[in-house]
Amino acid sequence: MPELPEVEAARRLLTRAAVGRRIVAVRCAHDPIVFQGVSPARVRRALLGRRVVAARRHGKHLWLELDRRPWPCFHFGMAGGIEVRGRRRHRLVMEGRRNHEPLWPPRFCRLHLVLDDGSEVVFRDARRLGRVRLRHDPPAEPPISLLGFDALRELPPLRRLAALFGERAAPVKAVLLDQSFSAGVGNWIADEVLYQARIDPRRRAHTLTAAEIGRLRARLRSVLTTAVRLGADGDRFPPKWLFHTRWSKRDRRPMTVRGERIRYLTVGGRTTAWVAEVQR
Repeated sequence: MPELPEVEAARRLLTRAAVGRRIVAVRCAHDPIVFQGVSPARVRRALLGRRVVAARRHGKHLWLELDRRPWPCFHFGMAGGIEVRGRRRHRLVMEGRRNHEPLWPPRFCRLHLVLDDGSEVVFRDARRLGRVRLRHDPPAEPPISLLGFDALRELPPLRRLAALFGERAAPVKAVLLDQSFSAGVGNWIADEVLYQARIDPRRRAHTLTAAEIGRLRARLRSVLTTAVRLGADGDRFPPKWLFHTRWSKRDRRPMTVRGERIRYLTVGGRTTAWVAEVQR
């Protein structure tokens, strides 16, 4: 599933390709699931002829500010994403080892925009679990208004973060995954942060000490800024990250690159990779 780094990579791609450009053609699939019942005609009316002013993001949600409202908002779901014709990009975390197809427009295209300089932007979604919405004020309307702090841009100071954890009795892994708590943190990020912070994912959030929360906060900032700086390209992530071996569940004895045994359990309804000898 795309997490904050992938969505931030898409926002930056749109900033380079679309901001300042006018939308001169709109092709919209008739898909009442992805578009939540909004007709292709309504989407075309909202977007055609509009100039893109900015690309914004909060957590895993992305939207374009246009010179007239409403604005298109995107959530990538399990397999959605943004592509720009002719723009090379790194292999994203969510793509695993799949080869990037050279087809244009790509398969499973849901929304296809042509800009006034000839550029083309596509939102694709193979599994139809993503969403495209029209909103007049995205940060002030659901679902974005229901999200917690953006884990990259709005990480609270230590004292405030400690107070927020102190209000939660759920396992710390489940709290990190709760988008109403920290918007943008997904499964692999939570596992990586807890591994680096040396915290057992099953620990109740309100039992964490100030020192543990300090480590968690520092690692959350570090993991996200590093993943974003590297364009969400998992091949370029630091070699000692749990990320590189956390998907080794089928191995008889999965190990980290440091030689630590990886164990698996379910926390917050999600498969969790952790290292018992490190995480307490």
